[in-house]
This record gives sequence, structure tokens and C-alpha cells, in this order.
Amino acid sequence: MPQITVDHSKHVDFDREGFARDLHTSLVEIAAAKPEACKTQFRASEVTAFGYEDPDELGHAVVHVMIGLLAGRTEETKARLTETVLELLKKHVREDGRTVLHASAEVRDLDPSYRKFER
Repeated sequence: MPQITVDHSKHVDFDREGFARDLHTSLVEIAAAKPEACKTQFRASEVTAFGYEDPDELGHAVVHVMIGLLAGRTEETKARLTETVLELLKKHVREDGRTVLHASAEVRDLDPSYRKFER
């Protein structure tokens, strides 16, 4: 915990390492997460469809960040985290002058059944 997943259009140009580092720092500061517990996976989507546009035109791109936390954070903390994620995306996603970026973020409580192991 926290479990972080970043789904994005494959043609989004951004500094993933810098984004993850800044996000992990923010999670420690805002949500009292332990640095060693922060884990982020990036998943590039082969096709992003937007409205009736031909996906090959690459006129739109999507980045959605999902953060799963153990229960107990206030709604204010979660809202602060999502606003921080959006600011970090503005910082780390490079603009190309032709693609419209649709960025979003969500913080949710992990289900009580959540378990993990390390080896």
C-alpha cells in the first residue's frame, strides 16, 4: 500500500520516473504513506478512442491515475491527493501542441480483503 496504477495512451510523452518519484513523495507527505510501500505501475494502452475520431489521428490522449489506500484517510486527504496528482501530471507530461490531454485521478480505499506478500 499504496497501490498506484497509471493507465495512459501509448503516445503520451511524459517523465514517468520523475512523476512516480514526486507522487511517492506527495503520498508520504499528504497520506502518511511509507516511502518503501509506494508502488506504481504504468500501463500504456495501444488504442485510445475518443468520440468519433479515428484513433490513428492521435488528436486526444488519456492519462488516468488510480491510487488505492488502506481505509482511514479523510475525504479531504483524498481530494488533496487527486489535486496533487493532476498538478504533477501538468508538470511531467510534455505538450506536443496538437494533442488534447484528458487527465484524471482517483483515490479509493482498498477493499478489506486486500492482502500482499513480499519475497
